[in-house]
Amino acid sequence: MALEIKVPSVGESISEVTVARWNKKEGDYVEMDELLCELESDKATFELNAEAAGLLSLKAAEGDTIKVGDIIATIDTSAAKPAGSKPVAETKKVEVQAPVNDKPKESTTVANENYATGTPSPAAAKILAEKGINPKDVTGSGVAGRITKADALAAELKVRTNEQKSRVERTEKMTSLRKTVAKRLVAVKNETAMLTTFNEVDMKPIMDLRAKFKNQFKESHGVNLGFMSFFTKAVCVALKQYPAINAYINGEEIIYHDYCDISIAVSAPKGLVVPVIRNAESMTLAEIEKEVLVLAGKARDNKLSLEEMTGGTFTITNGGVFGSMLSTPIINAPQSAILGMHNIVERPVVKDGQIVIRPIMYVALSYDHRIVDGRESVGFLVKVKQCLENPTLLLTSGNDPEKMLLGI
Repeated sequence: MALEIKVPSVGESISEVTVARWNKKEGDYVEMDELLCELESDKATFELNAEAAGLLSLKAAEGDTIKVGDIIATIDTSAAKPAGSKPVAETKKVEVQAPVNDKPKESTTVANENYATGTPSPAAAKILAEKGINPKDVTGSGVAGRITKADALAAELKVRTNEQKSRVERTEKMTSLRKTVAKRLVAVKNETAMLTTFNEVDMKPIMDLRAKFKNQFKESHGVNLGFMSFFTKAVCVALKQYPAINAYINGEEIIYHDYCDISIAVSAPKGLVVPVIRNAESMTLAEIEKEVLVLAGKARDNKLSLEEMTGGTFTITNGGVFGSMLSTPIINAPQSAILGMHNIVERPVVKDGQIVIRPIMYVALSYDHRIVDGRESVGFLVKVKQCLENPTLLLTSGNDPEKMLLGI
């Protein structure tokens, strides 16, 4: 029987991944839980393990981009194990000679400690590591005592049950970054007239465009075509039309910007950081994607400089990567507004009098009502929606392409 191995879901806003590296070849015989390959999205890299033992057949090559839920490989579970292949757990036998005495010499067969005995499978090892469970404290039920995923889950359940009964408290000192973030957020809530307006975006035009050109885009520019570049360009178009949202209050003055330095909120190991894409209004989609990739990498490695995190004029934050459906993001002072992206969910909507299913994203704009009026905030968000639902506007700086063609 051929068991289908499908790409698992790794986040509600992630619809496709790239095969980074195969650890097994076409036709290899694999054991259950063996590492098959490494997959990467625009946010993280993760491993894919065999769900059963059998003969492996690859359905995608290294570098291929495939959708979540698609078949990446199959395993023929009815195939016989090739003769001469070593089992995952191999017990070596050695002869141990008894001490010389009056009794006749005899040999004793002793099983050496090997890889399988008391050793967790990759999937089990991940579970045990996450809960801090020592493999020596778990009894394996697999071949030659190997700890299986089921053994690890049982041990995790036992720990979780004990934790539920625990009343242990611990005190940790706040990091400097966390203290700074806390002060800034409280100050924004206390010192601004913050309000949030919402809208929804039909992501099908963007998703269709990405599906059509993603391979050519990757070949031409060396980066994946993600959602962030589209949102960044749409924001730049809208900011040009509503300059108050690209300004901030300085005492009794308002400072306007004729450029768009877009801050991108990124979750880093030490907390939330907001690296800045300078002059995003003059960048192409490819240039934005490359800059996002560089800044996100530096954020993960804690290598962002202070200069790279200061001076933005507007912020975009994507809670959808964590599964957020809707939120009211807090303004990144001294900016006057922030756009929140959320997860993409298929919802029934009315199009041309018919109920159809569309991939919908809710978007939220939090703004400082002292400088931004309701008309401007709603108009800004509607313009972003229009640009995303009609990507041609992104290529014409927000102008109607038909009017440009006719010169009207």
